[in-house]
Amino acid sequence: METFAYPHFSSTVQVALFKHVTNAANLRARIVRASTLEGREGDAEREAVNFAFIDARLVTSVLHIQTAITQALLAAGQNTLRTKTVHSEVIWALNPSNNITEALRRYGVSDDSTALLVIRIDPLEHSDVRNRMSAVVEGTQVPIAELAGLTDWTAVKKYHKLNGDLFIKEIQSDPAREHHLIDNIVVSFVAMKSVAT
Repeated sequence: METFAYPHFSSTVQVALFKHVTNAANLRARIVRASTLEGREGDAEREAVNFAFIDARLVTSVLHIQTAITQALLAAGQNTLRTKTVHSEVIWALNPSNNITEALRRYGVSDDSTALLVIRIDPLEHSDVRNRMSAVVEGTQVPIAELAGLTDWTAVKKYHKLNGDLFIKEIQSDPAREHHLIDNIVVSFVAMKSVAT
């Protein structure tokens, strides 16, 4: 698990990468159920799943996810969230369109997710976040550096409509160069999304 400090937002962000996730369908159902529960039970369940659950195969780099986190924190700090929580705002920031439902469907946990980035944004660092993440995600926590090996570049190109880009077609024989360029494009898109909307 990595911890990133954002002192200018008075926030600490903890990010864990899980591989071999076996309970994605149950986790998704639990998140949906938590959103509809009322009273103390609902509050407790919402707190138990109060994370951003992101399908790791659509994240191109650590910078990509850090940029989305920064955009979400900026929106929260300016009271301009487009979604209900800062965690769902991170997911929305990753999606190339402004459709919140599409963002949650594509970038959030799905029934067939096998690798997840789990993010918790808090004013202070909490020591029990790792245990709380492990309590809801059944999988193997691995170093965030392994993210690079999980990216589905074909899906990233499809969702960002980069398949027709002539320069990407020209360099596709060099996967490292192609991936670097795609990463630059999607990171830039996330960084500019709040300005363009």
